[in-house]
Amino acid sequence: MDDYKLLIDLHKHGDRQGPGGDAETLQAISLAMIDSREPLKITDVGCGTGASALLLARHLNAQISAIDFLPDFLDVLNERAEQVGVADKIPTNACSMDALPFADEELDVIWSEGAIYNIEFEKGVADWRRCLKPGGLLVASEITWITDTRPSEIENYWNNEYPEIGLASTKIRVLEKHGYSPLGYFVLPEHCWLDQYYRPMQARFEEFLNRNGNSDEAREIVAAEQREI
Repeated sequence: MDDYKLLIDLHKHGDRQGPGGDAETLQAISLAMIDSREPLKITDVGCGTGASALLLARHLNAQISAIDFLPDFLDVLNERAEQVGVADKIPTNACSMDALPFADEELDVIWSEGAIYNIEFEKGVADWRRCLKPGGLLVASEITWITDTRPSEIENYWNNEYPEIGLASTKIRVLEKHGYSPLGYFVLPEHCWLDQYYRPMQARFEEFLNRNGNSDEAREIVAAEQREI
């Protein structure tokens, strides 16, 4: 099994494929002033196994097109949606986030938690804007520095992994550059990284290694995740 398939195997068993939390998704809905009664057309870009899409479906009067380029993740999302009775509200589409399958000005909301970095923040906000109706909303999370200085070990790691990392103020300027008018911003609490993402992933390491014969490739995947953590 190649590294790509191993990564899918590790992460498809997680509730989330990046930092976040249900309370924080609800906070973002509130901050964006989304009317839960209004019929909306939403896409969840980089939806993974569906933590955000499922919550949006339960709390909003919306059709949520769930986009991810990994069919394995969408299979899990479809199963979860059936289990909680919202499958009819979440059509899924296996496609790339840099080629969204929507007409110009088709969407009320573009939602993307822990995913836009895959094509880089500026490219995402620039390319996706055409899909939004006038007055439409982009709601996204993006890794940022929250102080102007930080320990060199952390700075070196993230500059290597994601050179576009920057301060929140830098990201807000990017939004304004591309025609957005920011409504709000908040920092994901530490528990969104540790309790909702990293610790559950660590708890899956042993089973992941056993499932993949404790191979060198599987151990390298675990070691890389541990370095990030």
